[in-house]
Amino acid sequence: MSTDGVVIVGGGLAAQRCAEALRRGGYEAPVRIVCGERHRPYDRPPLSKDLLFEDDVAVPAFRPEAWYEDKAVELILGVRARALDPRARRVALADGRELHYSELVIATGARARELPLFSGYANVSTLRAVEDSRLIRTLLAGRRRVVVIGAGFIGQEVAAAARAAGAAVVVVELETLPLVGLLGPELGQWFADLHRSHGVELLLEQHVREVHGTGTVEALTLGDGRRLACDHVLVAVGISPDLDWLASSGLPASGVPADALGRTALPGVYAAGDVAASFDPVLERHVLSGHWESASREGLQVANTILGREPGPPYPASFWSDQYGLRIQYLGHAQLADALAVDGDPRANDFIATYTRDGRLVAALIVGRPRAVGEIRERLIQTQERTPA
Repeated sequence: MSTDGVVIVGGGLAAQRCAEALRRGGYEAPVRIVCGERHRPYDRPPLSKDLLFEDDVAVPAFRPEAWYEDKAVELILGVRARALDPRARRVALADGRELHYSELVIATGARARELPLFSGYANVSTLRAVEDSRLIRTLLAGRRRVVVIGAGFIGQEVAAAARAAGAAVVVVELETLPLVGLLGPELGQWFADLHRSHGVELLLEQHVREVHGTGTVEALTLGDGRRLACDHVLVAVGISPDLDWLASSGLPASGVPADALGRTALPGVYAAGDVAASFDPVLERHVLSGHWESASREGLQVANTILGREPGPPYPASFWSDQYGLRIQYLGHAQLADALAVDGDPRANDFIATYTRDGRLVAALIVGRPRAVGEIRERLIQTQERTPA
């Protein structure tokens, strides 16, 4: 075992799970985590929930500081990676330091996409880090007209939290319905109805044509000429892998292809979390996930690969969201389906929508029934290898 040990670049969930599994599995060489943020690795889902609209909520760190000392996991905080030299097995940091490694885990996560139209305005934000959440909370104090650009899950969660805090919320979405490309029109309509029933103004098939204001956004003009007054704008139009530091490494900046064990094309280099384009056995191609559960699994898998352990069964793609007190869970690949069935009552927000192809389960959306997740996951594991892409 090399004395250089494992260097994990990134301080999110995948990095934390990898470090935990390495130490739990008896790995004794150095483990170092390089994180561009100044906080210990922390959980990001609360950023669009508790941390966004409640006072005095602490940073949701995965572990106390003493844990890293006890497990001999070195945290290098507030410093970003600048470059990777795979031949020398060396990572250059922005502060001039260089770290040698025997194994490298790329887990730098993703950054929120921005829209050039809003560049330079003080009351426009994205939501990806603790500071983003705190900034939004500060800006919303006493300002109650919020426009959310994008009706994906982050946009929906912020809209739900803002409504719970008493804000007037408008969501502007380019598509015909929320999540229609992922879930189809029937479930897209359910999401639209859910938000409208809680007082959100949902403007579909719209885009922002013009921004009004100097220094701060005072109003927006939409594509149809409608004008929206606003106090704050949240841009929630997706994420991009944070991989600029790999420009000279030979690895793509659009997402690092990794096999089922987390290995990349470079010797001793692994990828996990939002940066990893992991191989999906159902779709038979590499895909970016960008979700909490996949980051956790991939961090664990990379650690097991480094430890020389056999991989477990591939888990189906999945994610979850909390909105208006509802737990919403999704598993599988709905885009493969040729049929949809709903068990329960969508009007009561209590149902399971199952997507099938040739009679075989390929995906499910579960609303208000969290105990059903385990059974559906097992069914997907049993059928996913037989489902044609």
